[in-house]
Amino acid sequence: MPQRIDSTVPVAVIGAGSMGGGIAQLAAQAGHPVRLLDAQPGMAEKALERIAADLSGAVQRGRMEEQQKDRVLSQIRAADGVEDLEGCGLAIEAIVEKLEPKQQLFRQLEEVLDESAILATNTSSISITAVAQGLVHPQRLIGWHFFNPAPRMKLVEIIRGLETDPALVAEMRAISKAWGKTPVDAPNTPGFIVNRVARPYYAEGLRLLAEHLAPLEAIDRLMREAGGFSLGPFELMDLIGVEVNLSVTESVYALTQHDNRYAPHHIQQELVRAGHFGRKSGRGFYDYRPTAMKPHAVGLAPVGEPPVLRVPTQIGLLAPLVERLQLAGVQVDVDPRLAPEMLAMGTVKIALTDGRTATERAADEGPMLLLDLARDYTTTPLLGAAASVGSESELPVLAALLKPAGMELLRLNDVAGLGLMRIVCGLANEAADLITWTHTRAQDIDVAMVLGTAYPMGPLAWADAIGAARVVKVLEHLHRHYGETRYRRSPRLMRAHFAQESLHA
Repeated sequence: MPQRIDSTVPVAVIGAGSMGGGIAQLAAQAGHPVRLLDAQPGMAEKALERIAADLSGAVQRGRMEEQQKDRVLSQIRAADGVEDLEGCGLAIEAIVEKLEPKQQLFRQLEEVLDESAILATNTSSISITAVAQGLVHPQRLIGWHFFNPAPRMKLVEIIRGLETDPALVAEMRAISKAWGKTPVDAPNTPGFIVNRVARPYYAEGLRLLAEHLAPLEAIDRLMREAGGFSLGPFELMDLIGVEVNLSVTESVYALTQHDNRYAPHHIQQELVRAGHFGRKSGRGFYDYRPTAMKPHAVGLAPVGEPPVLRVPTQIGLLAPLVERLQLAGVQVDVDPRLAPEMLAMGTVKIALTDGRTATERAADEGPMLLLDLARDYTTTPLLGAAASVGSESELPVLAALLKPAGMELLRLNDVAGLGLMRIVCGLANEAADLITWTHTRAQDIDVAMVLGTAYPMGPLAWADAIGAARVVKVLEHLHRHYGETRYRRSPRLMRAHFAQESLHA
């Protein structure tokens, strides 16, 4: 049976980088004596300096008393070696994301720690069973995956290996809650929940950049302002570390037998080869050097007065947008000849993207403008749109239509699925696939993605909001357009589509 862990039990944290230091701070804030070890001389001491600075900031903001700060700092000390961890009842590994060093470390820890001590790995994508391989007591090793910065991010994933004692899962849930975290049970599959489901956010972002949907700063702005994400994919990769994000992608790619859905992208590989790791190195997708100016994506300048908008009797998902325009004074006329969800402005039609290009649709339906998805059409300050070939001059007119309602229009090139719609459908499909093959609960997936990545809503809840049938249609059109299996539809998503049921059913 695993040891019961209360706040008197000493905790060992191995790895004093940003993640390990954050976990050490978190454990100390929960009252534990903490021993922080790093193989690189001086790293533990530097981590203690970062922790002290973070706690001082909390004091200055009125979130912590000075005495509490001093108490937390007094709980943490740098360890001189693995032998110095003797007596710890819980050891948490946060070292390099490679299997062999993790295995070697845990074998060393087994020689030092009592048999009842719990061994936890903070790996973000490596099999827990593989990490435990070769241990004398593999049943006491478990995955305990925190998110950066560990003291503030609420989520922790708990992952059982094949040999993990089931009683240990309940104990880790209790510890997680005592430390102020929300635990979710994650499957021991590549990427667990968050790093598996999040892959399309980066992968599709990179593909859209390569296909010139828009400059990277425009894609990031679209994701933030129309999608409600806290950071766009390129800003987020720069924050995480471009090389760290690539390493996770490569790990998931290898562990899924090189499924091309997870294939690393050459743009990211080139940045890593050049040493452009993001904020930490001064350059990544963006330039963070002191003299650099971060580019800003500017919306289209409106041309002329707002035109009359014609709408069908069944407006569908665009109904909140039409109502917002009406309230802003735009003239809206009902035209029963229009197909459902098809708007019109003069001779040009306006529709929500369904995964086809505007030019493909224009071949059958006439001049076409395609709108990208928005999380909330009643409040979004920005919409993305693309035009069919020959209809580009209509985009500034559309900008004039949106202006009275306080919306900017971001010009997008005519790429299948556009930006936000394509990424949201990819995320929803990935989440549904995780349910199919691991039986992970839909609620756990949505909670994990909101708390672990600060998504505006869970991808399965988003799919329910726009309809599984719409997600399926977008993916089918993308599959046909590119001829790639990466857009294959999840069996769980298809069931929701045909049964007309929620993905949370």
